[in-house]
Amino acid sequence: QLQLVESGGGLVQAGGSLQLSCQASGQTSTHYAMAWFRQAPGKEREFVASINWIASNTYYANSVKGRFTISRDNHENTLFLQMNSLKPEDTAVYYCAARPGLRDYTRQDEFDYWGQGTQVTVSS
Repeated sequence: QLQLVESGGGLVQAGGSLQLSCQASGQTSTHYAMAWFRQAPGKEREFVASINWIASNTYYANSVKGRFTISRDNHENTLFLQMNSLKPEDTAVYYCAARPGLRDYTRQDEFDYWGQGTQVTVSS
């Protein structure tokens, strides 16, 4: 079992930056791929970015490519999402997700563990 806790959300003006963190605990000795998803009000949850265990591969949604950077620190069992040039349409609850494995994963149904989410609000 793996527990995930997100932090770092908040209110920011358009053009600003935020860094989200996701602390993993529990069965952290297993190799996990990790990802960020988000859900805006009235919309379905969508993929934002993912990273494999050794951080050799990263994937991004087109809407965030060039503005967001996903990274991880396996020694600290922490996943990060650096968000720059934020736009009002980035407003959403951001969720951290994880699954065992060494491959690359981007679909929601591929992830087994989820955090409770952290709210990001971007004002115009």
